Amino acid sequence: MAQRVGQKVKLSSIDELLGVPSMEGTVDLDVMTIYPFENHPFRVVDDEKMDELVESIKESGVLTPVLVRPDDEGNYEMISGHRRLHAAKRAGLRKIPAIIKEMTNDDATIAMVNANMQREEILPSERAYSLKMKMDALNHQGKRSDLTLSTEETKLMYSATEVGESVGLKRAQVHRYIRLTYLIPKLLDMVDAGRLALLQAAEISYLNHTYQQWLWEYIHENGMIKQEQLMDLRQYRDDDSLTQEQMIDILIQKRATPQIKKKVTFNERKLNKYFPAYYSQSEIERIMISLLEEWKRTHESEGSE
Repeated sequence: MAQRVGQKVKLSSIDELLGVPSMEGTVDLDVMTIYPFENHPFRVVDDEKMDELVESIKESGVLTPVLVRPDDEGNYEMISGHRRLHAAKRAGLRKIPAIIKEMTNDDATIAMVNANMQREEILPSERAYSLKMKMDALNHQGKRSDLTLSTEETKLMYSATEVGESVGLKRAQVHRYIRLTYLIPKLLDMVDAGRLALLQAAEISYLNHTYQQWLWEYIHENGMIKQEQLMDLRQYRDDDSLTQEQMIDILIQKRATPQIKKKVTFNERKLNKYFPAYYSQSEIERIMISLLEEWKRTHESEGSE
């Protein structure tokens, strides 16, 4: 619809564009009446950034209200603002500006994840559990129930795609992160510390916790593990017969196995199916290398964060 001449255009503020709650309609709540979101996956740590936030609140107060939802007992569950609440308590504040909003459990989960995923630094474990919580909420809501979905797996694939699009991840990457929630805590700590890559961690997550404990001990002693070493363990995903000694033998043997040199040849008959007869050998090689490079970029993109 065309804009009328002389009609004022309402421009969105920076806060509105970024999704920051407006101060309008806020109330001052007693900090002791607000409790954390159940199973909140994001850590609130007393680090240097928290110290800076505390000092800022001491000087200027809490500038952006927290978002909460009321319960039946007169208290409030935090949706967005766990770090601000913690800093406000450390700064000695007894009240904090808040927006109170009635929300279903699923809507509250999605809002909590969306708000916290905007943070600059998120640990892999935080991303993993938050993505799982959001995807579970979407599945519970029955998103896209108007479509013909034959299996629960189809619904899961749709949710993973939707969740990934909201945070800039592909569906396969979302699944890899969610697999981290099946790791024992020691291995998950290694992922957070950068000592275990996401791809290897996702592979390990399919093994039972006893096998995971043995792998943690192996990585702890040897410093690292390669994807190739884990491939031979796939057959034991549903098999509890493997002993620790056998596992170590498999890992050591795979690590010591020299790389086999690969050679691929194409005869003229095969090449003629794809290239005109007048193409020179150098032109064919150039095109094939270009196609392989494109394939590699796509493959690496699917396997990266």
